[in-house]
Amino acid sequence: MMDDLERRVINDLQGGFPICERPFEDMALRLRTSEQELMACIGRLLERGVLTRFGPLYHAERMGGALTLAAMRIPRADFEQAAAVVNAMPEIAHNYARDHAFNMWFVLATETPRQQDEAIARIERDTGHPVYNLPKIAEYFLDLKLTV
Repeated sequence: MMDDLERRVINDLQGGFPICERPFEDMALRLRTSEQELMACIGRLLERGVLTRFGPLYHAERMGGALTLAAMRIPRADFEQAAAVVNAMPEIAHNYARDHAFNMWFVLATETPRQQDEAIARIERDTGHPVYNLPKIAEYFLDLKLTV
């Protein structure tokens, strides 16, 4: 269960985090709490897994980097070993198992497009299975906010 402050924090964070000298203080004022209590609240939400991540999101391509969705077809017998290879790479942002012919899906983020190609080649070499690179063709922004 979430208390009132936790609900207000979750709802407020969906609108963005202040970009200023004292962002926690700014947000705390909006939420009618103290900066210390706000930081403690966010810590509790992270510890309990209510929040899985707290940090900035970067637009990799605008910064000269590369971001892609990739898929693999991994036989059951090889799945754990392949997942360990993929998950050990710092370039992997997310890796999901799926009940589908393409049963491994992951997000690959690198500082340059060349590094993306190198990471894909490394995964293929170390797993023995091809990577299907699925770069985005178009980007859509949905301003979805969930009230808790």
